[in-house]
Amino acid sequence: MKNPYFLFSVFLLFATPFLLSCSSEERPQQLQIKIIETSDVHGAIMPYDLVEDKATKSSLAQVHTYVEQERANKDQVVILLDNGDILQGDPMVYFYNYERTDTVHLVASVMNYMRYDAATVGNHDIEAGHPVYDRLRDAFRFPWLAANAINTKSRKPYFKPYTMLEFQGVKVAVLGMITPAIPKWLPPDIWSGMEFQDMIESAKYWVEEIKSTEKPDLLIGLFHAGVDYTYGQQQAETPMNENASRLVAEQVPGFDIVFVGHDHEGWNEQIDNWAGHKVLLLGTTSRAHDVAVASIRLQLNNTTGHYKKNITGEIVEMIDFAPDSAFIRKFSPALLQVQEYVSEPLGTIGHTISSRESFFGDAAFTDMIHQAQLEQGDATISFTAPLSMDRQLDAGPLFVRDLFKMYRFENLLYTMKLGGQEIKDYLEYSAGLWVATMTAPDDHLLLFATDSTGTIIRRNGKARLEKPFYNLDDAEGISYTVDVRRPAGTRVDIISLADGTPFDFNKTYRVAVNSYRGNGGGGHLTTGARIPQELLQDRILQSTEKDFRFYLMQWIRENKTIAPQVTNNWKIVPEKWVENAKKTDRKLLFGEPQ
Repeated sequence: MKNPYFLFSVFLLFATPFLLSCSSEERPQQLQIKIIETSDVHGAIMPYDLVEDKATKSSLAQVHTYVEQERANKDQVVILLDNGDILQGDPMVYFYNYERTDTVHLVASVMNYMRYDAATVGNHDIEAGHPVYDRLRDAFRFPWLAANAINTKSRKPYFKPYTMLEFQGVKVAVLGMITPAIPKWLPPDIWSGMEFQDMIESAKYWVEEIKSTEKPDLLIGLFHAGVDYTYGQQQAETPMNENASRLVAEQVPGFDIVFVGHDHEGWNEQIDNWAGHKVLLLGTTSRAHDVAVASIRLQLNNTTGHYKKNITGEIVEMIDFAPDSAFIRKFSPALLQVQEYVSEPLGTIGHTISSRESFFGDAAFTDMIHQAQLEQGDATISFTAPLSMDRQLDAGPLFVRDLFKMYRFENLLYTMKLGGQEIKDYLEYSAGLWVATMTAPDDHLLLFATDSTGTIIRRNGKARLEKPFYNLDDAEGISYTVDVRRPAGTRVDIISLADGTPFDFNKTYRVAVNSYRGNGGGGHLTTGARIPQELLQDRILQSTEKDFRFYLMQWIRENKTIAPQVTNNWKIVPEKWVENAKKTDRKLLFGEPQ
């Protein structure tokens, strides 16, 4: 069903949402509503992988086919929602974020074409910076929501807090919120003029506001936050919890459905809130592999005037749907333009390198990043993780697309001042996320995720790490060992600086890190090195203006031919145990050895 919307007045820009017409119609005895959520699309607009240069079986082109199929069913109302993180993760959005800024952003064109009814802002959308998300907010023909992102001057939401959709007199409220953990990951300039409030407290306020002023028949939460509130050593009581979606659903009565995002896990679960009512918790995975679908059947009680609700959820995979042909025709010119961009040659790499080696010790893949960070940051020491889980750069020409394989995220590069003991504590913390304590050569080296019985959890036949791969940092610029026979917190021995100069635990060093880590992401600096979050900015000596991938491209252009080498400045010991465990763990993590 097509539902044009309009804005009542300038004053209502924040306090009162858009209202879809039909308010004059009588309320129906029955109404079938289908709500379709996309989330964490991460730039998967077209069914083509620009990084691997091959077709894919999931994208918004397939989603559009499914949505139009559902809209063709006149026995139901269809609502299309997005739950954030669409502006990062693919060359198509990167190109329109930073290279092609003289036209309407591709994401705005696509989402307007698909006729989204509302969307919530994600942390990676904020990551794109004010020039990008402010421009998109104006270009979208639907409300972009984030009730808990507050304008520091007006004290009102920077984005719209909620929207009202009305169908045949049935009122549907959609409240949007964003994870409040953004200040832990992103530089302040990127989110300047905003502060982020606790999701539970914000939800309490806005639910009461919506119920008293709008009196909706359905209340939908659209939260760009995950479900596991214990992630990152947090608790249910932790203020500003990164993943508070379940907590809001449980603790703030009134929601019928809470759509979640951010964690890429995929959720379809009925839970009980504190008032004893059922709430459907529903969410997608990522990159348009699937959509989350809520089916609602409303039956009017003529005595009370309220609707009885029957609500079910499902996750619908897009692999079974062909790309929409009209969508492909409309956006193919943009795809061709970005294909040309990613095909630009940068230089040559002398031999093949793989991120797989980075999980078992020092590796050329991470040492190449270290080398560029040390030079660009004018630093003595560098920290990085393998920022791609399983990528290989083949010997030969290097193209722009290859940098998206190697460096997935749009991070700035910081140079920070850290003390010697803080550097040691940082590495101890990273090792605690990374490796298990081995008692014998046949033990696992890597710290795998396990269930309550101790069985390793697998996805698509491959073992899952307990902690995200992008938090497994090693260092360049110092010589050190990690002894896995020792318990976490006591494993790292720093021998010297890389040039043989003694390492001084009482000295301050210039350390290159990406901005995610430098702002507290992963906890290496705050929990590991025990630097208070509010003091991290004081440690930053310099920062790049553009994302580090841009400078990495420049670095390759200047060097023309690169031959990344393993510096062997660190190792995991005992080495015979490591080599034995590596054979088993490599197969568990990646399947058959490459």
